[in-house]
Amino acid sequence: MENAEGIKGEKKMSNENIYAIQKHAATRLHHDLRLEMDGVLKSWAVPKEPPVEPGVRRLAVQVEDHPVDYADFEGIIPEGEYGAGTVEIWDKGTYKLIDEKESKLIVDIDGEKLKGTYVLVRFKGPKNWLFFKKK
Repeated sequence: MENAEGIKGEKKMSNENIYAIQKHAATRLHHDLRLEMDGVLKSWAVPKEPPVEPGVRRLAVQVEDHPVDYADFEGIIPEGEYGAGTVEIWDKGTYKLIDEKESKLIVDIDGEKLKGTYVLVRFKGPKNWLFFKKK
């Protein structure tokens, strides 16, 4: 498989991608949901603990994409830098994309804490999504 510059890359042999949630003690404690898509980590800030059971809905605010290798980051972002504070991995694993539309993602997460089918649905503007586990 070649990219636009003609550089050959490895074709993925699996439809599983990286999934991670990082607990981020910044200005306000929140969790960062990361899903590997199109060579980056699509990212959402989730103000409350992610839903482990069906019926619990969480706000997820889409933020800028992050490099894929950021999924393993744990440590302290120094004062004065964007996102300053402590970052720790809360959950990690893989996911399979079940369905993707402009305003809805359905993924099958296989993490250590989150397992099952999860949905992200966009509402109230371009950055606000609902994140929940399907029954």
